[in-house]
Amino acid sequence: MFDTILIANRGEIAVRVMQTAQRMGLTCVAVYSDADAGAKHVRMADHAVHIGGPAPKDSYLRGDAIIAAALQTGAGAIHPGYGFLSENPDFVDAVQAAGLTFIGPSADAIRAMGLKDAAKKLMERAGVPVVPGYHGDDQDAGHLAGQADAIGYPVLIKAVAGGGGKGMRLVGRREDFADALEGARSEAATAFGNEAVLIEKFVTTPRHIEVQVFGDGSRALHLFERDCSLQRRHQKVIEEAPAPGMTGEMRAAMGEAAVRAAEAIGYKGAGTVEFIVDASAGLRPDRFWFMEMNTRLQVEHPVTEAITGIDLVEWQLRVAAGGALPATQEELSISGHAFEARIYAEDAAKGFLPATGTLTHLAFPAGARIDSGVRQGDTISPWYDPMIAKLTVHGPTRAAALRQLERALRHTDIGGTVTNVSFLSALAAQPDFVRGDMDTGLIARELDVLTGTPVAGSEVRAIAAVAALDLHEGAGESGGFALWDPLGWDVGLTHAGGDIAARVVVGAPHRFVVHLGDGAHRVERRGGAWWVDDAKMQARISRQRGEVTVFWDNGYRFAVADPLDRAAGAAGGGNLIEAPMPGLVKSVHARAGQAVAAGDRLAVLEAMKMEHSLLAARDGIVAEVLVEAGAQVESGAALVRLEDPEG
Repeated sequence: MFDTILIANRGEIAVRVMQTAQRMGLTCVAVYSDADAGAKHVRMADHAVHIGGPAPKDSYLRGDAIIAAALQTGAGAIHPGYGFLSENPDFVDAVQAAGLTFIGPSADAIRAMGLKDAAKKLMERAGVPVVPGYHGDDQDAGHLAGQADAIGYPVLIKAVAGGGGKGMRLVGRREDFADALEGARSEAATAFGNEAVLIEKFVTTPRHIEVQVFGDGSRALHLFERDCSLQRRHQKVIEEAPAPGMTGEMRAAMGEAAVRAAEAIGYKGAGTVEFIVDASAGLRPDRFWFMEMNTRLQVEHPVTEAITGIDLVEWQLRVAAGGALPATQEELSISGHAFEARIYAEDAAKGFLPATGTLTHLAFPAGARIDSGVRQGDTISPWYDPMIAKLTVHGPTRAAALRQLERALRHTDIGGTVTNVSFLSALAAQPDFVRGDMDTGLIARELDVLTGTPVAGSEVRAIAAVAALDLHEGAGESGGFALWDPLGWDVGLTHAGGDIAARVVVGAPHRFVVHLGDGAHRVERRGGAWWVDDAKMQARISRQRGEVTVFWDNGYRFAVADPLDRAAGAAGGGNLIEAPMPGLVKSVHARAGQAVAAGDRLAVLEAMKMEHSLLAARDGIVAEVLVEAGAQVESGAALVRLEDPEG
């Protein structure tokens, strides 16, 4: 077996692979970009090699530099993680040509599943059920429209080289097909360099259930299913295993189909076969169809590990080194239930806008598995996916595991950036999900409820006021008295778009009275806990520079007003369109003198692997375009200026 491996990735998956590899006695080599010089995976590795600039194309997508780093450090194998080069067959060929072992499937297997249309044809021949649709080579728009008519609306247009929801359009009526096709092709060409599409029947009550498979190049087995139906824009949010409502008959049918798929391409290593399931009449063995196969380890693999007790990375390493499948199908069984929640730096209330920032506070609950590539003090960079952590819980039943998930999210404390933790907490408590009665459209239907910004009550505001004055550790030996009167301070906070004026009066080193408008609260720090009006609150505090975060079921952020500051009103009453985060200006759609209406797209900013349309806040005339396509801009940079129609 090779004694040194290089992990051709970053973040939480690089850390995850190293944990197992180092436990097995292997030496681990990390690669890193300029942006990751001090990253967790770099510090954890036995050796680390710099491979380029912060943009992925200048570092983590440079297969030649990665292979050179492996040869330089004496690594005998390369683990690709997921994303970046993990499903690039040319990279696999290059790794093997350099005399190294690729810890994953063959290049031929990746190519077989790389294009959705070819993969579906292959699966049909292997006896795997496939969604009714058109997967042919004739890409004439008229021909495709005719195929959609024959399939029957609603239909789904999908890029054949797609992934992550890019190049995908749902079409409910024939008259909308042409515009949807044009949009899907344009997006596919930009994302994948291939505008070809396929058309599928759209399942109206869809569940997304996938099966974990593992092969040795000739034989394969499955490690049961995961339900990934909770999705936003085709991106998974909370995953669970096993799937709720799964019957023994359907599990056997799906598992057998997934194994046939893996063995049809001589699959080696860990992979996932994804199925779309029609749940309109419950889970039935004649109502699931192949969607695609991910020829790599999946982000959500921890839930499978939790219910099977199997370390999938260990299996990857053993099979890549020439070992046989470590178990038989009969030796595998399901124990309990598991959930995984993906925690991101993103603002759910603002359309899940990705965020940057320094993690001034980072604390996770005991009892949950945490997969993370960041530490307290690290910065969420605009260059990469803004994932902070994956939180996984396991319990004897679905109900028990779900209670653990809700509690773990309530005790996840992250300061320094906005996160989706409150959204995840609301989703974990959503009644349909709690019942196990969900489909892939649940989040979209309940979006307004799930993304409401939590607003702190007066008790939390009182604690924030004390912390804002740096009194949360006490008022000192004097107890806050000036001559014979208790000392008081005024403090201004901003929270949830509103200003809060508070006066904090010190009664003793750890006792305060906080006046908020017409009311007041007695606040005390006692026994390491907060007490408000004699009621104990399990609140935690993060105090950094001009911000206080109070964690109590949710993370409530407060900006602390500097009395010397003077608010500068809104920039031009909506005249100035600014970059909401650092990023690359992908395109500019405005020109000087152009009349625009509120909501018109003026520019597209690319940041954190996503495109964000910047829209006009009101009707007006474009006075100036202050940026060009291709420019890298900072947060707050002025991009377009509007003026009133009369000038």
